[in-house]
Amino acid sequence: MSWVGKCTIVIPCFDEAATIVPLIGEARQHVPDIVVVDDGSRDETAAVASHAGAAVIRHPRNLGKGAALRTGLRRALKDGFEWAFSMDGDGQHRPGDLPFFLQCAERTGAVLVVGNRMHNPQAIPWIRRQVNRWMSRRLSQRAGRALPDSQCGFRLLNLRTWAALPLRTAHFEIESETLLAFLSAGHRVEFVPIQVVGRGTHSHINPLLDTWRWLRWWWGAGRGAKSGLTRYSTIR
Repeated sequence: MSWVGKCTIVIPCFDEAATIVPLIGEARQHVPDIVVVDDGSRDETAAVASHAGAAVIRHPRNLGKGAALRTGLRRALKDGFEWAFSMDGDGQHRPGDLPFFLQCAERTGAVLVVGNRMHNPQAIPWIRRQVNRWMSRRLSQRAGRALPDSQCGFRLLNLRTWAALPLRTAHFEIESETLLAFLSAGHRVEFVPIQVVGRGTHSHINPLLDTWRWLRWWWGAGRGAKSGLTRYSTIR
């Protein structure tokens, strides 16, 4: 399969002017089309991203990672792309891993490919590592299969498949919601090992508020995915 012209990269950003330019430059060596969603940044994220060659969409205020990601993916679908990567704008994802996602999708037929950092978990800060493992265990139990890195935001997804899913969350719980939604609909999901890189800037995750948002999703909308997940065991 030729990926040229069929795939783009969507990067939600909030105050990432210090890291977004080298990320765009390296990523464009693999996928030339990049959309940066500036989610109400207070710095020069939008200006420097545009100067680096990305298409930029601006939210007038900070709406959350999930909202920014939906904005970028809708733009990619409108522009005629079939596939989109999601990457974080803080430099923790390495564009050199992009080809591995494409190879996995071609080899397996997966419509969602998720990066897996758990082959080298010691490189992830201890608190984030423990929270990731706890959330991944909860999601794995519900899905009936191993989901080794459920919170990784480095992903490749089929846009038409994504657009048909009832996704509603606006913040960091988007990673869990998307993963369960693909599985609940019976779609193939795969994981690929990626490089583990520390964040170049302070994390935008609020440990208390974002954990509460995740738990609220888990207790509420997340439970609605449970009935459909049993079908997946015959597909994986």
